[in-house]
Amino acid sequence: MAAPRFPIITESDARLLEPGSTVELERGGHVTPLAWDTLRARRVTVVPAGTVDPALPGDLAPVTPVARVAIGADHTGLALKAALVEHLRREGKTVTDHGTSTPDPVDYPDIASAVARAVARREADAGIVIDGAGLGSAIAANKIRGIRAAMCSTPTLARYAREHNGANVIALGATLVSPADAREIVDVWLSTPTREARYLRRLLKIRALEDRF
Repeated sequence: MAAPRFPIITESDARLLEPGSTVELERGGHVTPLAWDTLRARRVTVVPAGTVDPALPGDLAPVTPVARVAIGADHTGLALKAALVEHLRREGKTVTDHGTSTPDPVDYPDIASAVARAVARREADAGIVIDGAGLGSAIAANKIRGIRAAMCSTPTLARYAREHNGANVIALGATLVSPADAREIVDVWLSTPTREARYLRRLLKIRALEDRF
């Protein structure tokens, strides 16, 4: 089914759209400020007209814009998690903290899977997982069906992870990036949409791998 197409999206239009859906905005089109607020609340993704292949499922692309973030870290990532929670809430995001909250050692798969499940269940638009290097949490998160997690240590990797690979969870290494670096990486990641049909077709093949294996 083709995505709805609009020359302009008003708040009244936005209120009628199905939560989690994708709509197309015509070239030169406009979204009113109040409509953006409603679209974020309803997790509706807006893409340029002509970028949605009607043969592709509408839920392939990660939610854009992101309003709700799930975050979690093992004991090595406590300070980095706290810095990101403060930053994201200051940016107006709704943040759900999945732990840990003490320096006592915990196993990163437990934290990463909790964040990934929140995203897979659409309780959050995007997820952030943190451990020492970010690698283990990415591996664990990717075991949850529907999750595409990528470990990113630079803003460039974050942009590619989102734009080309549709990553809906980002993994960070607390020993590899500073809080300032992490804020920049996360900001780039959250603000980059997945739009091009060629990338979405590749995501469909990734989904097919989940179905086959």
